[in-house]
Amino acid sequence: MPFDAAADPAGNFGGKSVSRRITNQAQSELLGALKRCRGAFIAVAVMSGLLNVLALTGSFYMLEIYDRVLPSRSLPTLVGFSIVALMLFGSQGLLDVIRARILVRVGNHLDEALGRRAFEVLVRLPLRGKRPGESQQPVRELDQVRGFLSGLGPTALFDLPWMPLYLLICFGFHFWIGVTALGGAILLVSLTLATEFLTRKPAEAATVAAVQRHTMAEGARRNAEVVQAMGMAPRLAAAWSNANDEHRLSQQRAADVAGGLGAISKILRMVLQSGVLGVAAYLVIQGQASAGMMIASSILVSRALAPVELAIAHWKGFIGARTSWAQLNRLLQGAPRGQRPMALPRPTASVSVEGVACVPPDSNRIVVHEATFALKAGSALGVIGPSGSGKSSLARVLVGVWEPARGRVRLDGAALEQWDPVALGPHIGYLPQSVELFAGTVAQNIARFDPEAEPEAIIAAAKAANVHDLILRLPEGYETPIGENGSALSAGQRQRVALARALYGDPFFVVLDEPNSNLDSEGEQALTQAILSVRARGGTVVVIAHRPSALAGVDLVMLMNEGRVQAFGPRDEVLTQTLKRPQAMPAAPGAPQPQPQRVAGVAGAASGAALKIVHDGTEPQA
Repeated sequence: MPFDAAADPAGNFGGKSVSRRITNQAQSELLGALKRCRGAFIAVAVMSGLLNVLALTGSFYMLEIYDRVLPSRSLPTLVGFSIVALMLFGSQGLLDVIRARILVRVGNHLDEALGRRAFEVLVRLPLRGKRPGESQQPVRELDQVRGFLSGLGPTALFDLPWMPLYLLICFGFHFWIGVTALGGAILLVSLTLATEFLTRKPAEAATVAAVQRHTMAEGARRNAEVVQAMGMAPRLAAAWSNANDEHRLSQQRAADVAGGLGAISKILRMVLQSGVLGVAAYLVIQGQASAGMMIASSILVSRALAPVELAIAHWKGFIGARTSWAQLNRLLQGAPRGQRPMALPRPTASVSVEGVACVPPDSNRIVVHEATFALKAGSALGVIGPSGSGKSSLARVLVGVWEPARGRVRLDGAALEQWDPVALGPHIGYLPQSVELFAGTVAQNIARFDPEAEPEAIIAAAKAANVHDLILRLPEGYETPIGENGSALSAGQRQRVALARALYGDPFFVVLDEPNSNLDSEGEQALTQAILSVRARGGTVVVIAHRPSALAGVDLVMLMNEGRVQAFGPRDEVLTQTLKRPQAMPAAPGAPQPQPQRVAGVAGAASGAALKIVHDGTEPQA
């Protein structure tokens, strides 16, 4: 949705209400997924209560053994208590297993509820100028949250509220036993808070360093050929090593703090357990407590403080999950889910561009200024101009990849934002300047990974791009795996397969950005035939061209320079007008003079010369 500065008098592009609505929407997505697990959390809380009550079994069993069985020397009493204790221990184990499985399923439910949404955000973030490493964050952050919910960390948090029950029982045994247990609990809780404050910053630093490390590694992997051919591996390895050192040291600092405090808490719990045993022994000597109370209180204190120790041990995971939750919330806010518009009929008549201005993501510089033109069904427009004139930026706006800062792009009068992107996709064919194919078969890539694609439609698209015979010569034809980014194909083959993908389903509006940059003469002829076939069936084509041969099938030409439309009209007329523009500075003495390039079906050498002026800024000799 394009921003409208008039919507907010302060110039906040949509106002604070829009920002607040987006924030609430993102929070409702995350909290809504957890709220749907409310029943599971209630069940886990109830089970945690039962488990903490059942955890008293060992203490009371020892209490009864020392205070009743041994003084009475009654074997039936011993057997009875042992059977009851065994049943309670079995129930405790069963409930513990069920609780763990419920938490695993809660984590899986969260992943199921937000997995697709995280992938949508992952795809949309690069369109907003995010770095590759950061664009991978949604899935990683969701995995972190799911992993924490499925582990032992939540069980410690559910067990912590039951600590007062154990302390109350300790006070029931004797006041000084309770005081000793309470003092130890306060110390352990203080360690937990210290763990929180001391590990927060190292954990956050480790997260940032991990993103930087992943970004550098992924960039080196995707450009392995350049790295190898130009001997860049050692320098990139050194840069990656610096980022990896920062990540490792941040993790080390967090782990040292958490591990050190965890070890202290473990020792403190053992000291406290022995201390309670010593205090109870003193009370037994003084005749103020029984031997059973002495053993039971020692076990009880150990069990009471176990959740604190477990929480400290898993505090690093808790910090990571909390950070991931906040990051995921921020990323969802940056790519809000829009309402699905009403379905519109298939466009068949026109494409109009109304005063479009374009600003790249994460930039304040306008690269396209007030572009306005209209195309009818059956027409094809060639867009020419020097490098950096805004041609590719305009192409991204035309297909909805970038949102215009001002103006509208309309299909049959309907602005692009009035379309559901999924419903609009089949009506648009797009061949970007940088061809990207996906790991899969040739047929899957042509069919845009439509699981219900008909073979006839795939073959028709391949024939429209005149690549059918080329595909049949591949080892497995249409079922040939092309590898990641089409690594099994040559650059020209990838570009022709991508052209077939753009033509799949006979889209009404086809935008081709430098579609012949990797093509040979046969491929350029196929490209011209493809453009003419789209025009013949009533489609509309926009071709971004640097080589004149790409314009053989167009009837209109638009000249752009410095982001502005300089000329628009019939092909031969615009090219002829271009010849009349002021000439550039003459070439240096002795420099070779560029030769005109012939444009098939255009105004011969004169038109080729016009293109040469547009692209090189020099006028060829007649």
